[in-house]
Formats: sequence, structure tokens, C-alpha cells
Amino acid sequence: MVFSSLEFLFVFIPVVFTIYYLVPAKFRNVCLLIGSIAFYVYGTIGQPLYIALFLLSSVVNWFLGLRISRSKKYRRLWLTLGILYDFSWLFIFKYAGFFLRTAQSVLNRVWPLSGIELPMVNLLLPIGISFYTFQIVSYLIDVYRDTIPAERSLIRLATYLYMFPQLIAGPIVTYSQVGEQLYHTELSPSRTNEGLKEFTIGLGLKVLLANRIGNLWTDISDIGFDSISTPLAWMGVFAFALQIYFDFYGYSLMAIGLGKMLGFNFPDNFRYPYMARSMTDFWRRWHITLGSWFREYLYIPLGGNRVGIPRHIVNMLVVWLFTGFWHGANWNFLLWGFIFFVLLVLEKYAIKPVLERYPVLGHGYMIVLIPLTFLVFAVTDLSELGVYFERLFPFLPGEPINIFAGDWLKYGKTYGLLLVVGILFSTNWPRKLYERIKDTIWGTLILLGIFWGSVYYLYLGLNDPFLYFRF
Repeated sequence: MVFSSLEFLFVFIPVVFTIYYLVPAKFRNVCLLIGSIAFYVYGTIGQPLYIALFLLSSVVNWFLGLRISRSKKYRRLWLTLGILYDFSWLFIFKYAGFFLRTAQSVLNRVWPLSGIELPMVNLLLPIGISFYTFQIVSYLIDVYRDTIPAERSLIRLATYLYMFPQLIAGPIVTYSQVGEQLYHTELSPSRTNEGLKEFTIGLGLKVLLANRIGNLWTDISDIGFDSISTPLAWMGVFAFALQIYFDFYGYSLMAIGLGKMLGFNFPDNFRYPYMARSMTDFWRRWHITLGSWFREYLYIPLGGNRVGIPRHIVNMLVVWLFTGFWHGANWNFLLWGFIFFVLLVLEKYAIKPVLERYPVLGHGYMIVLIPLTFLVFAVTDLSELGVYFERLFPFLPGEPINIFAGDWLKYGKTYGLLLVVGILFSTNWPRKLYERIKDTIWGTLILLGIFWGSVYYLYLGLNDPFLYFRF
């Protein structure tokens, strides 16, 4: 089940929220926990192993958190066991196949006559495992650091871990951000109203913008990268960059809105990243909770920037390779992380002051780099990635290819207006206008139009799963 589905909008929300609002306050966590488990089970029906691992995670980590809190001598051991337990499942399901394929490829090259065939695995990735693994590991580390007390109630810890608004694709919420709210949930008509508004805006960004703009990238992929013109290739990378932003930003807004309706405050996950003037600024605005996780639990423990320049560069390399690899077990994601590492080091030690001093230059720099970096993210086949770059930059050496003349005009008629609207809504101007009118009749009418327009497209079947579900 996804947020942008008719089942969620007209069955799950009415049933779960009605019960949640009606039960006494002391039973709300139980109600939310049952609803969240049902939400996950619905999405993984037919995969009993994944459901069992999912439910076991809270029990194991609840026990380990208590052991870490109560033990003086062996608390580091309990923490280590917890981290190994949580990340081992993530490794098995997400990365084992990649490492086995890589090892087989190396073996075939180094020792082609060995005849050794390693076992290959191609496991279906459990939904949301990257997100809920990071959340529960942050809980264990914070308990170890004495930043938070260990949660004595299994119900409360499981509610934190499984809370359906942020279960599948974030935001990555630490226990310190919502722990107190699990004890004292504040519900009010104004918070529910505000949450509904945020949810509706997120739904519109996903269904009316992300899905429709993303159709251009789908069309280009179907055509084949070797048959598109340079203008259409550039339209394609801008389309994917807009699609992934509105897809993930829309989901995050829906999660935040649902959280408000349940009485919780979730952290912001996006802050108009396409208005950034540098990659450093971009990563303060994009997937903020993931960046905060890596900074707090990897970058700072490595020494952060409180070390010499060579060590600092190594720390950044480690963080960005892990960031890339977190997104997917493929070489293109490692390349994507490495490219960001190079750009951020270059900015840190060379060009960032210039970009900040001249905003036009900074924005121009980002207009080019954002779609190019997301192209590396989008195309998992490195040979196909090379073909696409040849189309973007036709002066690069390559094989002669067939191009459909005027293809960009054809697709421009279909998607041109959507791309312009997408670019506009990637700025903060529409939000500023909305803040002025959100409490007026015009604001209400606009939100009703967004909601029912989204429902209409969902009814037509024009819906795609959220891109970040695959991570």
C-alpha cells in the first residue's frame, strides 16, 4: 500500500484515523502500532519471512537497548552485536548479490579456467529496510552514548520503529526526535487541519507532477538512448531530476502531514534543494535526515573536519561512498557517491567562495550539475550511461547513431508545459503564495482541486510506486 493509492485514501485513513481519534490516549500507541503493522503486511503479503524479520527487529533491539543501558562492562559488546544484527540483514538482502557477482567477475578474469561458480542470489529487497535499519541503529547508538534512555516499553519502541508515515521511505526519524511525543501525543483540530493540508500538497506533487513528468523519462528509456537527439537528451535528464525531487519531496510532505494528524512532529526532509548555489548547499537541503544520519553516526565519529586536510578528505570519501552505496548495490551508485565527493572537496578547498559571491554563477553551475549527477543515479548500466553522455555532448567521440529528427519538438509539445511548471514548483515562490492564501477560501478551493485532481489520475490508473521504495 502506498500513500498515493485509492485504498490508502479511502479505506486505510478513514478506518485507522477514526479508531485512533476515538480510543483513550493510553491506547493510541497500541492503535498506531497495529495500524502500522497492517500497513506493512499489506505491502509484503506473500513474503512471510520479510514480515517475521520486520517484527523481530523491534524485539531484538528492545532487548539490546536495555542490555546496553544496564550493562557497564559489556555495553560496547551489546552495541556491536546490535549493529551487526541490524546491518547483517540489510547486507544479505541488499548487497550480497552485488558482492557475489563482483567476485565471480573478478574470478573469471583472473582465473578463467578455474571452473568455479559462486552461488548467485537475487533476493527481493524488503520494503523500507534501508530506512528502518538506520532508525533502529541510531536508537542503539544514542542509548550507548547516553543521549537518550533505553525505552522500557516494547510497545513504544515498536511504535517508533514501525510508525507507518515514515516507515517505508523516511524521513529518517531518530528516537530523540519523537520519544517524548510517544508519551504525550497532542491532538487538536488545528494540527489535523494543518496535517491534511500538507498531505494534500504532497499528494499533488507526487501524482500531478512527479508521475506525469516522469513519463518523459520512461518514453526516452523505451526509445533507446542511442536514438535520441541532444535536445531530447537534455529534456530527459531535467525530467528525471524533477521527477525524483517531486516524488520524494511529495512523499516526505505526506509523511509529515500524516504525522501531524497523529500528533507527531517529523523533521523536514527537503528545503528547496534546486535553489542551491553549490553542491555543499544542495546537500544541506536534499534528503536532510539522511545527511544528518551520516554526519552524526559516521562522519563525526571518523573525526569530521577536526583533523588535518588529508584525513578530512579521506573521511569525506568514506561518507560519500557509503551514501552512494546506501542508495543501491550497483557500480553507478558508487560512482554517483564518488562524483559528489569530488565536487564537495573541490568546493571546500577551491571554488565555494566564488560560487557564493556570485549567485548567478552558482545557480548556473547547479543547473548543469544537478541533472548530470542524477543521470548517473538513474542509469544503472555504465555502458548505457556512456551512450547517454554521448547524446548530451555530441562532440564526444563515439559511434555514429541514428537520430529521429525533431523528436524533441514532438515530446516538447507533450511535456514542455509540465517541465516549466515543474521548474517553477521547485522554487519557493509557489509556497510563499500558498502561505498567504492557505487560510482563505481560495486556499481551500486550491487544495480541494489538488486532492480531487490527484484522485482522478489515480482512478485512471496513472500511478507509479515511489522511486525511493527501491532503496
